[in-house]
Amino acid sequence: MDFTFTEEQLAAAEAARGVFAGVAPDAVPSPALTPGAVAEGFDRELWSRLAGADLLSLLLDEAYGGAGLDAIALCLVLRASAEVLARVPLLEHSAAAAAVQAYGGADSAKRLLERAGRGELVLTVAANGRTGHDAAELAVTARREGPDWVLDGVQTAVPWAHDADLVAVPAHVGDAGADRTVLALVPRGHDGVVLAGQVSTSGERLAELRLSSVRIDAAEVIEADGAWEWLHALLVTGTCALALGLGERVLRMTSDYTGKREQFGYPIATFQAVAVQSADRYIDLRAMEATLWQAAWRISSGASGALPPAGDVAVAKIWAAEGVRRVVQTAQHLHGGFGADTDYSLHRYHAWAKHLELALGPASAYEEKLGDLLAAHPLG
Repeated sequence: MDFTFTEEQLAAAEAARGVFAGVAPDAVPSPALTPGAVAEGFDRELWSRLAGADLLSLLLDEAYGGAGLDAIALCLVLRASAEVLARVPLLEHSAAAAAVQAYGGADSAKRLLERAGRGELVLTVAANGRTGHDAAELAVTARREGPDWVLDGVQTAVPWAHDADLVAVPAHVGDAGADRTVLALVPRGHDGVVLAGQVSTSGERLAELRLSSVRIDAAEVIEADGAWEWLHALLVTGTCALALGLGERVLRMTSDYTGKREQFGYPIATFQAVAVQSADRYIDLRAMEATLWQAAWRISSGASGALPPAGDVAVAKIWAAEGVRRVVQTAQHLHGGFGADTDYSLHRYHAWAKHLELALGPASAYEEKLGDLLAAHPLG
């Protein structure tokens, strides 16, 4: 296989590096020193710059003012965003808009997508289930009542929910014994919607989304088969891209520090124990990168394989979750006490890494999914 990026994908990555170049990872208070959320909302100024650079509409067709690119291009941009801990709902917004385009009706696409591409309308996704350990599509139920859908249930740890205009919510439907999942676009201030405050390990504001007899027009509900599965796969793959970008930045920080820090008259980077640990983490990052592009390619191309695309996504998330944890732990160890200094940004990367490790499920959950897929699709 050939993982060479296209000119358009490379141009998106270059534009992203330009936008993120001036972003400071320590622009908000430290999560280690803040009892609640580090800020009320996301970085609106950065959001406007992303919109101005056409990076909020990467996955949208030209008919909606977009570039018509794919998940690989989005992951390149997300990778760059994580290097500076960019505080914007870029992944959730882009993935939700892409799902509306791919699976929603023409009316919804016309009404929402151009505004979403310009950043005027902010989208997010409820994807963590009721507790964070159960399937997101089972946390909310949906039933038809006349021309409308009625939603009931709870979704936890919804990112950027307090700032989003619409939340894409998967909901379980049981029709005559045939279980299925629909995707509802729920306005934040809709009747019956309650947001309870939560805070991530990164210090960012999350929300528990409570839905009580929330009535949604049928035009705001995507009923197409596979919509939620595709959206979830894109969210997981994007999370892997964030983990990769963060991990690469942390390894560079560690390399810079160990190259300058001296013991016994020599930089500690020259010591075998330090070099071996750094080399192991480099191998982790390269494995994270290879499995990420495999998953993004399967989502983008629809190419067949020994396993469904969900298998490649699971492998990528296993590597991302385990790899980013090992990278930040090794970085803390090699930095010594300096790594825990709240005036130095490494502790912020550690906090974000823990969030990404567990976001949308830990490695163990995807190991179980991969086992189920292998059992259903024997190789050989």
